[in-house]
Amino acid sequence: MYIRKAWSTYKGKKYYNYVLVESVQTEKGPRQKTICCLGDLQPRPAEEWLILAHKVEDALAGQPLFGEGPDKEVLDIVKKVKERKEVIPDRPRKKSSDDVISVQTNKVETEEIREAGTVHVGYQFWKRLEMKEILEEIGLGERARNLACAMTMNRLVHPGSEHAMPDWIRSTALEDMLGISAATLVDETLYRMLDLLHPHREKIEQALAERERSLFGLDNTILFYDLTSTYFEGEALKNPKAQRGYSRDKRFDCKQVVVGLVIGREGFPVAHEVFKGNQNDAPSLPIMLDLLNNRVGLQKGQTVVIDRGMSSAENLEELKKRNLHYIVASRQEERYQLWDAFEDHL
Repeated sequence: MYIRKAWSTYKGKKYYNYVLVESVQTEKGPRQKTICCLGDLQPRPAEEWLILAHKVEDALAGQPLFGEGPDKEVLDIVKKVKERKEVIPDRPRKKSSDDVISVQTNKVETEEIREAGTVHVGYQFWKRLEMKEILEEIGLGERARNLACAMTMNRLVHPGSEHAMPDWIRSTALEDMLGISAATLVDETLYRMLDLLHPHREKIEQALAERERSLFGLDNTILFYDLTSTYFEGEALKNPKAQRGYSRDKRFDCKQVVVGLVIGREGFPVAHEVFKGNQNDAPSLPIMLDLLNNRVGLQKGQTVVIDRGMSSAENLEELKKRNLHYIVASRQEERYQLWDAFEDHL
C-alpha cells in the first residue's frame, strides 16, 4: 500500500486530497485499487506518508511488528477501510489458469534488507530501563530522545564511529520502530547529540544506576574500580583534558585522556569519570570516591576492590576513614613481611 496525491479544480482553485491505494494484478495488468480517501494530509512531510501506509497495512493484517499497537489516526483509517468494504465489497476474481505462475527462484533478488531482531530486543530493554522518562526529565525533546536511543542501539549491536552510524541506522528497522527518518541523517547531527547529552551525564548515570539496581536486583556491596586511557590522533588543542601521560596503548607520542570506571559485582557500570591524560592512578581514588558518594551514595561496609597501583598507604587510610572495606594487591615487599604470619596459620 502507498498514498497517492490527487487534486481537483473548482472555480479556478485547486483542492488536494490523499488516497490510500494498493497495486493489484488484473487480467489487463497491474492496476491501482483505491482503498479509501484520507482527506488533506498537509502540512505533513511527504516522507511520512509511506510510514503511515505501512502502519495501516500492518493494522489491517492484524500483525503489527513493533510498539504497543496502532495509534488513533491509524485506527480511524482502518475503520474507514472496513466500512467501505461493507458498502462496496470486493468483486470476485474469475478463475483462470493465468492465476498459476512460475517463479525462477535463482533470479529472485532482495533489496533494502533491514535488521530487526537485535535492535528490537535492545529497544525493549531501553523501554524497561525507562530511558525515555530519564531523558525527558533532563529536558530532551522527542527527536533528541529517539536519536539517543538509535545511538545506544548502535553501541549495543554494532559499535562503530559516529561517521559510520547513519548508514547503519538506515540498514536497520530503527526508523520504523522509533518513527524517525534517517534518509538525511549525517554524522554531524550525532556529534551535536553527544554535546547535548554530555552536560547531563551525571543525572543520567545516577538515574540509570538506580533503575538497573531495582530492575535486576543488583548487589551494591562490592565495587570494582580501575583506570584505562584512550589517545587522540592530532594535537587536540581545544580539549584541556588531552595531556601526555602513561599510555596503556603504548602511544606515548599522542595526547590522551584517562577514564575511570566503577562496576558492581555483576559487571554493571555504576559510575565513570574522564580525567586529564596525565592523571596518576593513586590520586584518582579519593576523587572517584567523592563522585560515587554524590551520584549513587556510598554506604558503610561496602568493599572496594583496587589494583596495586592505587594501594598506597594514603589511599588505604582514606578507605578506612570512610568506613569502607577493601581488597588490594599488596606490593612485593609487603608480601614478604606477611609470609611468616601466613605460615603460622597453615
